[in-house]
Amino acid sequence: MVDHSMQSSSRSPRRWLFGLLVLLVVAAVCWKFWPAGTDHKTGEKPKAVAGHTGKAGGMRPGFGGATGPIPVRVAPAVKGDFPLYYKALGTVTALNTINVRSRVAGELMKIAFEEGQMVKAGDLLAEIDPRPYQNALLQAEGTLLQNQAQLKNAQVDVERYRGLFKEDSIAKQTLDTAEALVGQYLGTVKTNQAAVNDAKLNLEFTKIRAPITGRVGLRQLDVGNLVAANDTTALAIITQTQPISVVFTLPENNLDTVLARYHTGAKLPVEAWDRGDMKMQASGVLQSLDNQIDVTTGTLKFKARYDNRDQALFPNQFVNVHLLADTLKDVVLAPSAAIQFGTNGTFVYAMDGDKKVKIRPLKVGASDGDNTVITEGLAVGDRVVLEGTDRLKEGSEVEVVNDSQDVPTTPTEHLQGKSATKTSETTANDKVKKGA
Repeated sequence: MVDHSMQSSSRSPRRWLFGLLVLLVVAAVCWKFWPAGTDHKTGEKPKAVAGHTGKAGGMRPGFGGATGPIPVRVAPAVKGDFPLYYKALGTVTALNTINVRSRVAGELMKIAFEEGQMVKAGDLLAEIDPRPYQNALLQAEGTLLQNQAQLKNAQVDVERYRGLFKEDSIAKQTLDTAEALVGQYLGTVKTNQAAVNDAKLNLEFTKIRAPITGRVGLRQLDVGNLVAANDTTALAIITQTQPISVVFTLPENNLDTVLARYHTGAKLPVEAWDRGDMKMQASGVLQSLDNQIDVTTGTLKFKARYDNRDQALFPNQFVNVHLLADTLKDVVLAPSAAIQFGTNGTFVYAMDGDKKVKIRPLKVGASDGDNTVITEGLAVGDRVVLEGTDRLKEGSEVEVVNDSQDVPTTPTEHLQGKSATKTSETTANDKVKKGA
């Protein structure tokens, strides 16, 4: 027989806990949605946060949005020229790099350059002990003088023998022997003359001179070191930095425009910017291109040349290259910040009158990050929303808080405009953010 009194006593605590849980949930919901009351100290109702209102005019956190106009910033689409830049990472390369070595052996007596100095072709860089080569020159000159004297004596003998032979006083063989001796001495004298010239050349090589104009690097040898001819250790390295070149690559899908203009003989401007891509360091022209595409990367190698008069570019330096491939004339431009991307493609929120916006599907072309070429969907003068797009939809009512009329058309103008408009945009941006 089942004890019903025991079953009743075991269910009571469960019912009590369940009822307490229900009461807690009801209390939490009432507290969350209870209308805003009056502050007992000030007698005023608390201020509501924009975008969340309750039934009695107070706040309802987490539900709904603002019913008033949405603050936005807008800018007009304009017509202008768009510079079509291709960007790449480039390496600065010296036109010539020379490892300066001694062509004769000896003790290094003098170093005539400062490390990092600019030198001209023919400037004295260093000097090897010349005394052994001066002695070798004297010896060669002495041997030459001896053989020249013997040659002169042999020539006198030949003239004498020719007179005697005409008088039939000597045999023909004696005259032939004398003439052969003259020829022998002529050859010896030429050999001695070559030895003299070689000794003079070696003596000249004791003075090491710059073969090109350029900048000298750090020296590798010190005064007093013994130097071997054509030693593996260079005395110094000279790099030609004026002019200088930059090597960079472009993907093959960007080649059509570049090659079309390059083959017409056009001088394509190439700008070299620093690694942060914030400051232009030099401006040059496209000089040459490689003869084949790299199959591993799908890129073609190019070389640009710069005068580098201010020495802003150093060999092996990494730079950002901006190649001006073409300039698109009279195209419709819109700020890139206004371009939106959705499931149906690219679009913008365009002003429909002064108070509402509508969605405009677009077809876009090239972009430089600041401005985008619009091929279809916008006309000149159409105003598009730059900021405040998060809560917009078709037909949304808006409030224009900063209607900018100046849209930069080049990267340079954009950078200049940033600093000029920073202060004026601060208030508008704050208002847009607060409305969001």
